[in-house]
Amino acid sequence: MMDGMGGGMDQCARVARIQQAIRDQPQLDGWLFYDFRRLDPIAYRVLLLDPTLHVTRRWYYWVPAHGTPVKLQHRIEPHVLDGLPGEAWPYVSWREQQTALGYLLQSAKRIAMQYSPMNAIPYLSRVDAGTIELVRSFNVEVVSSADLVQQFEAVWDEAQLASHRVAATGLRAIVDEAFAFVGRSLERGADVTEYGLQQFILSRMEAKGLVTSSPPIAAVNAHSADPHYGPGPTGSAPIRPGDLVLIDLWAKQPTRGAVYADITWTGYVGTSVPARQQEIFQIVRRARDAALTFVQERSRAGRFPYGWEVDDVCRRVIQDAGHGDHFVHRTGHSIGEEVHGNGANIDNLETQDARRLMPGTCFSIEPGIYLPGEFGIRSELDVYLSHNDAVVYGQPIQTEIIPIPVSTQ
Repeated sequence: MMDGMGGGMDQCARVARIQQAIRDQPQLDGWLFYDFRRLDPIAYRVLLLDPTLHVTRRWYYWVPAHGTPVKLQHRIEPHVLDGLPGEAWPYVSWREQQTALGYLLQSAKRIAMQYSPMNAIPYLSRVDAGTIELVRSFNVEVVSSADLVQQFEAVWDEAQLASHRVAATGLRAIVDEAFAFVGRSLERGADVTEYGLQQFILSRMEAKGLVTSSPPIAAVNAHSADPHYGPGPTGSAPIRPGDLVLIDLWAKQPTRGAVYADITWTGYVGTSVPARQQEIFQIVRRARDAALTFVQERSRAGRFPYGWEVDDVCRRVIQDAGHGDHFVHRTGHSIGEEVHGNGANIDNLETQDARRLMPGTCFSIEPGIYLPGEFGIRSELDVYLSHNDAVVYGQPIQTEIIPIPVSTQ
């Protein structure tokens, strides 16, 4: 469970939970945390360490499946791990450090670290290759901590789920407000641009008490065929009748432990959406809904799927419609305190995410078809997994391109 909204979880209790999680893994002797100058922010979050600590030397924290944890840290920074339980072992020289680490791991055969074989999951690959080599030199097998990290980084508590519902509800309302803003602006003859729409969305987030890590996407026509297009204050395209408008917005509450919502909608400035755009949207919608239905059916049966499986279900719909080459990104990503979280992604394209989706986690489903020089359609919703279902907040979800009428009166 992530360090939720209260932020008061005791580190001793956290380490006890970590040890239980290690024991639940097959043939795992422990979890070795390591950091140098914040190379591994995951370690700080999992161990509930202060991320603002002044740290300039290497530290290790060994959590065995059974027994007492050990803190290995430099003598000039002996207090970095003070809040954590366990024995404190100081070192000064690199020889002392390596000797102590070897002694620490002498009875271990198989340990977890923030490592991903072949860098398959780059979000998790935080330990440098040299440190992995050092640990392996002690005849220790290093395996990925991916599933352990999910338990402590991606699983929400009730307060976090409540914060997601607030964010999803707020963003869903902003979608309607944003499309209405475009229509009203054009009706009164005012100029409206992608950048102006983006700034309007930001103002509505602020009004609803939400914050975002970066500005939302507002893209028209050919710009919508660029999945990560972002309008700037200059050179932004105007929005006019007959334009397709794509908005992608993500935000959360500004409280400790709050988690994101992240949705994408498309609208058309006019009352009659062109048949070509309708056709592409319906393919994307079918792909999105096939993935959602697959996750719901598997979850209700108690057989939670792997991230790559969901990607395959979604992608197959678009491939069968003849647009496989136009779906150029993974189907979805983990969502947490960061909009792109550290849980399982819905991906068998950019990586093969072999992590199983866990109850208490959230991820996006956001297939897209991008036709360069024409337009792009993406439809994104967020899926929260309970212990026996998959739920989408921020209802209703999009079922057609939204007409944005502009009165000529």
